[in-house]
Amino acid sequence: MGGRAVTTKGFDGRRAFTRGVLLLFAAVSLGACSLFNKDEVLPDEPADKLYNEGLFLLNQKKDPKGAAKKFEEVDRQHPYSEWARKSLIMSAFSYYEAGAYDDCINSARRYVTLHPGSPDAAYAQFLIGSSYFDQIPEISRDQSGAQKAMETLDEVVRKYPNSEYAVAAKRKIEMARDQLAGKEMDVGRYNLGQRNFIGAINRFKIVVTRYQTTRHVEEALMRLTEAYMALGIVDEAQTSAAVLGHNFPDSRWYKDAYALMQSKGLEPSENKGSWISRAFKLS
Repeated sequence: MGGRAVTTKGFDGRRAFTRGVLLLFAAVSLGACSLFNKDEVLPDEPADKLYNEGLFLLNQKKDPKGAAKKFEEVDRQHPYSEWARKSLIMSAFSYYEAGAYDDCINSARRYVTLHPGSPDAAYAQFLIGSSYFDQIPEISRDQSGAQKAMETLDEVVRKYPNSEYAVAAKRKIEMARDQLAGKEMDVGRYNLGQRNFIGAINRFKIVVTRYQTTRHVEEALMRLTEAYMALGIVDEAQTSAAVLGHNFPDSRWYKDAYALMQSKGLEPSENKGSWISRAFKLS
């Protein structure tokens, strides 16, 4: 018969090409699944390895934030283990070293909650107080941070009185108290300058009654002498000067108070019934 013979060569070529494309697409699809499967669970690393990596970042690399993240990974991968307990206090310390005080407070509070009877609980509480303490601003700004520092450090003294951190906590508490007294003095002096003598007296009274052990109490007594004299309440002015002289005879503030008395033809004289006298008897 005449006519052209039918060949399958072109058909077979197209079929092979199609099969190859399908196989390539399948391979790419499998690769994409491997790349983007976010539910794939990686095997846990040994707890001691993660912990030591954290120590290396903290001590050798001087990367406290990186170290904190590594310690947190111990807790995530190995919860309720002894390594997790150790890593939690180390993450709090690392955040403190990094100046990440909020993160330090969160980690340390979690430690105290989970391990209240641990030997490191006192240190965790100390880290909380120290984080607040290190954020105390200069005297003209709000001092709520100083109050928080005092409260949290006081827990160290009350709950862990025999710990090595109790002495350091007491020292920081006194420094925070001095800061709070300084704030009262700052406002009192402003009121005095504005001739708001009652407002000034109220501020200086807080220093004398609440913060009597701070370095500001001497000036507070002299300013009370000044404010009471300005109001014409001579008896209280004489009492504040007398109490100042009795308790701080070498103070420069007593010299100023005595000079003020002398300029008015008066002498310091203590009225035992005055609130100022009672405040010092109770101290």
